[in-house]
Amino acid sequence: MDDLGLRPREGVAHRSGAEVVRFLETMPAAFLFLDAAWHLRYVNGEAERLLGRPRAQILGESLWEAFPQVVGTPFEAGYRTAAETGNPLTFEARSPGPRPGWFEVRVWPGADGLAVYVLDVTDRRDAEEAARRATARTALLARVSAELADQQDTLSALARLAELVVPVLTDACIVTLVDREGRARDVGSWHGDPARRPLMERYARIRLDTLPGTSPVARALQAGTPLTESVDAVLALMPPGPARDLLAALAPATAVVLPLTAGARTVGVLTLYLDAGRVMTPEDGDTARQVAAEAGRAIARVHRQSQQAQLAEALQRSLLTDPPELTGTDVVVRYVPAAEAARVGGDWYDAFLQRDGSLVVVIGDVVGHDTAAAAAMGQLRGLLRGIAHYSGAGPAGVLRGLDEAIAQMHDETLATAAVARLEPDGSGGRLLRWANAGHPPPVVVAPDGAVTVLGGEMGELMLGIDPTAHRSESTVPLPPGATVLLHTDGLVERRQSTLDEGTAALVGHLGELAGTPLAELCDGLLRRMLRGIPQDDVALVALRVADPPEESGTTEPDG
Repeated sequence: MDDLGLRPREGVAHRSGAEVVRFLETMPAAFLFLDAAWHLRYVNGEAERLLGRPRAQILGESLWEAFPQVVGTPFEAGYRTAAETGNPLTFEARSPGPRPGWFEVRVWPGADGLAVYVLDVTDRRDAEEAARRATARTALLARVSAELADQQDTLSALARLAELVVPVLTDACIVTLVDREGRARDVGSWHGDPARRPLMERYARIRLDTLPGTSPVARALQAGTPLTESVDAVLALMPPGPARDLLAALAPATAVVLPLTAGARTVGVLTLYLDAGRVMTPEDGDTARQVAAEAGRAIARVHRQSQQAQLAEALQRSLLTDPPELTGTDVVVRYVPAAEAARVGGDWYDAFLQRDGSLVVVIGDVVGHDTAAAAAMGQLRGLLRGIAHYSGAGPAGVLRGLDEAIAQMHDETLATAAVARLEPDGSGGRLLRWANAGHPPPVVVAPDGAVTVLGGEMGELMLGIDPTAHRSESTVPLPPGATVLLHTDGLVERRQSTLDEGTAALVGHLGELAGTPLAELCDGLLRRMLRGIPQDDVALVALRVADPPEESGTTEPDG
């Protein structure tokens, strides 16, 4: 024992040196003793096997000369720290030699040197890493599923898919989508290395313009099958130019291309880039395929929503006819569909003549935001036209008739509507007679730019609740040059502001636009109020009085 420089611990002092050596030789961990000058004074059998050199060759040598590969590693740092502080130290580090693995190291400093215990913990570390990666893959699938399930933000989530899969599955990623016209475009990219992220963004902007038809991306898009290729092979296919230079600068080792499929169609691809030294495990590959399948289903939903939106919008536009052409009065109508497919619904406008030639303008909104609401809108619009034309009633009477018809024929339909009729005032001027069933109020813009909101914030009871509800009507004089605007709530309602704020903004913009041609006023108002595609449908109808009314009967009704 003394020859080894070891001091027996209490409880084993009665054992002979031979017994201790025999114990050290049979223990399953490597054990070695270094003297104060860092010379190897004892190496057990497991340490001899671990170091890969016979102990007869290394005993007496300096550790740093016998095993220079430990210099500059956590092993050297740990040994020197323990020697300098005199405190025991335990750490784990990756093998510094050619043999891969992880080791737990325990160092006990003493007056004569260091006792070092080294245990191979590679299996434990591998098991922990496997568990960690399995947890990360499960969390990734859950997050991808949750983000892609948000139908209001599916396209944005698909663009973010590249960021989600890095670094769990790959070092870098590009997401490619195919639109309904068959054009492929890269919609998202990400790199785990922040320094290479700008390169990846530039590469994703230009790569599809230069990738040849024999590239893995092109082949996956055409055949719908996954492909794995070395990036060196891809570079050999690419023509000289910026895209090739950027891919070379990014320096991935392998590209894995996974098709995104919806039914029998390939609707996009995921391109995963792996750096040198990284290998996609079977578990990683299975998770990547699940991500690709989820993305394919999300793209299919987007396409279906687009088809539904186009169908609903076509239905809606087919029912929104052009206004009649009149002498002395301009009429302009506008309709802007919502940004989201699910929001296409029941907004409508109308402008027509009654039997006596009076101009009637209508704005309405069926409750709901789907194709059923659009279909109900068509029914109610036709009913209102028929009631107004046949009866010749004023706005309040037209709304009472429509409310009764809803109760008898569409008892599950709710709607709001405002009806206004242009009439002579008996002294050569014009009069606007109007009634409102739960709709945003009409607005009058005087020739001098003064803006008046007619009635309260909303009108009387909406349609479809009580057909016996009282319907009142009001009148307001309209001088030549006055403008009347009827609109749906999508023009003034915003998620981030109140209805009062929206109405105030509308009044302000109308004051500034007063005096411009009616079509320019409507278009300018939409640009200012919506600032992009609205979250809800927007319909509006505007009329402007230009001349005194003509004698009754001189204007032919539209039948």
